[in-house]
Amino acid sequence: MTEPSTIPYVIKPMSIADIREVAALEKIIFPLPWSALAFEYELRHNPMADFSVLRHRTPQRKGDPSRPVLGYAGFWVIVDEAHICTLGVHPDWRGRGLGELLLVHLVDRAAERGVSVVTLEVRDSNLAAQNLYRKYGFAPAGRRKRYYVDNNEDAIIMTTEVITSPSYQQRLAALKATLWQKMAGGQPTGPVDSS
Repeated sequence: MTEPSTIPYVIKPMSIADIREVAALEKIIFPLPWSALAFEYELRHNPMADFSVLRHRTPQRKGDPSRPVLGYAGFWVIVDEAHICTLGVHPDWRGRGLGELLLVHLVDRAAERGVSVVTLEVRDSNLAAQNLYRKYGFAPAGRRKRYYVDNNEDAIIMTTEVITSPSYQQRLAALKATLWQKMAGGQPTGPVDSS
């Protein structure tokens, strides 16, 4: 998937050069973060891994060429399934559709890689994420008891229908069109002021 040039963000394959920044962001986002070595292993040694980073399309300050990683996501191809193993957005950038943008990217990449369904685990208490996944056709398919070792919380297993089916592709196209319109519509592009 290529994001339209009308939106201020771009998603690219994660590279070795991105790992330090992604690992630092991982520590901010998750109570049980992956290490930099874990990301490096996935990129260097796991041909079934597909990881991406999200950045601004252009630098945000005149004269500053940096474009920090705002979010990242990845999945593993397991037979005919894409298993989303990570999806994170910097806390200051949440509420702008970036998680949704990453999710759309993962579904498109999974279809490009020839998988049938997309699956994931989500914390039982993470209703915002569950609602986003439902919007994109994920439905509860099971529960992993005490899956998260930091607090023994259950994980809800969610999965899609066949993502290459005409009905799913029609739904996805409509959701993408709405997302592109929202992102191109002049939403603020700076971090949320939490003061």
